[in-house]
Amino acid sequence: MTTDPWPISVGGLLLRDARPDDIEPLLALRNDPSVNRFMLVTHVDPDTFRRRWAAIPDSDTDFHCVAELDGQVVAMGFLDVVDGMGQPGMPKRTEGAIGYIVHPAHSGRGVGSDLARGLLAAAFDGLGLRRVTASCNADNPASARVLEKAGMRREQHGVQDSWHADLGWVDGYQYALLAHEWTALAAARL
Repeated sequence: MTTDPWPISVGGLLLRDARPDDIEPLLALRNDPSVNRFMLVTHVDPDTFRRRWAAIPDSDTDFHCVAELDGQVVAMGFLDVVDGMGQPGMPKRTEGAIGYIVHPAHSGRGVGSDLARGLLAAAFDGLGLRRVTASCNADNPASARVLEKAGMRREQHGVQDSWHADLGWVDGYQYALLAHEWTALAAARL
C-alpha cells in the first residue's frame, strides 16, 4: 500500500484526508449546479459518492483530499494514481491525474492554484510519481489558469473530444507536468 501523502500545507490551505463529517458538505458541493457547469458528469449519485470517499483510506491509487482555509473546507482535490497507456513493459503506478472543485464563495482567490500545487506536491514529492496530467473544459478559462499557475503545460486541445451531459460535445484541454519539471519549478520558487 502506498503511503498517504496528507496532510500538506500550501499557501493558506491545509490539504488533508476527508473525515466522515466532511462527506455530506462535499456531496452538496459536488452536486451544486453552479459548480458543475464545467464538469462532464453534472450530478453524482449520493450513495456512490459516499462509498467512494469511504473507500479512499484502503486504496493505493485514490488520494482524494479536502482543502481547508482557516478551519473551513473550501475545496476538494482529486489525485488518482493511474497506469499509462499500456505499452508492454511500461512501469506501473508512475503516473497520476489531478482535479479539483472549489466552493464558489472561495473562487478567484488563489484557492484552486494552491490546491493544484498541493496535489502536484503530493503526487511528486509524496508518492514519487513520474508524470501528472489534468484536464479541463476549454470554455473554462479559470480552470486553465489554475493549472498554468501551478506550473503545468498545455499539451492538447481536443476539439469536441468530450461529451457533456448538458452541453453536448465540448472541447477539452489536457495539461501535464513531469517530476523533473516539478523539481525545477520548486527550485525556482526558493
